[in-house]
Amino acid sequence: MMDCSSSGKAKSEAELEVERRPQIVLAACGCFAALNKFGSTCGCFMEWADLRAVVTNSASRIIDRSSFPEGVFVYFDKYEDHTRNSKGRPVLHVELFEWADILVIAPLSAHSLAMIAGGFCESLLTCIVRAWDYRKPIFVAPSMNHFLWKNPLTQQHCERIEKLGIFIIQPVSQRSARGEYEKGEMADPSEISSIVKRYYDNSKIQNNNVGGV
Repeated sequence: MMDCSSSGKAKSEAELEVERRPQIVLAACGCFAALNKFGSTCGCFMEWADLRAVVTNSASRIIDRSSFPEGVFVYFDKYEDHTRNSKGRPVLHVELFEWADILVIAPLSAHSLAMIAGGFCESLLTCIVRAWDYRKPIFVAPSMNHFLWKNPLTQQHCERIEKLGIFIIQPVSQRSARGEYEKGEMADPSEISSIVKRYYDNSKIQNNNVGGV
C-alpha cells in the first residue's frame, strides 16, 4: 500500500532532479580545421553536453592530442576493429549511435562528404552515419579549400545528404594568399555549438508541449 505521507517529498525530489545532459558524438575528418579547431570545438560542446569524440585515420595524423579537453575520450578506427573481434560486446559504431542523441561532424572533409553521400562505410565514422537512426539529428560543418567547395560534385553531395535530413552548417569566407575572400573555411566552433544547442533546446520545448493546451 502506498504511503501517501511521502508523496510531497517524492515530488520535491523529482523537481530538484538534475536534467540529463544531451549526449553527443563529435567527429573530426582529416582537414586543416581539425588541426587548429577540433580541440576548441570539443570544449564548446562540453559546456552543455556529454561528449564522445571520433577521429578518422587521416585526422589522427594531424591533430595534436594534447589539445583535447580533459575528460574527452577519443575513438579511432582501431577501436572499431577491436570490438569486431571481441565476443559478447556490441560493435563500436552500434554502441556509439545508440548512445548518442546527436551526431556532429566538424570538420567534414570533401572526402568524407563524398563517402557519406555515396553510402560507403569504410571507417568508424562512416559506419556510424550509415547505421544512424535519422529520427535523431546529424549536423556537419564542411571544411575544404574554395575550389573543392564550389565544385559541382560537392554541391551534388550536399544536396544528397540534405535529403537524408542532415543539417549543413555552411562554411565561411576567409582571406586567401592572393588577398581574396574565398568560402570554404569551417564555421567558428562556438557558432557550431550554438546552432546545435538551439536546435536541441527548441526540440526539447516542442516535445514538452506535445499534447499541451
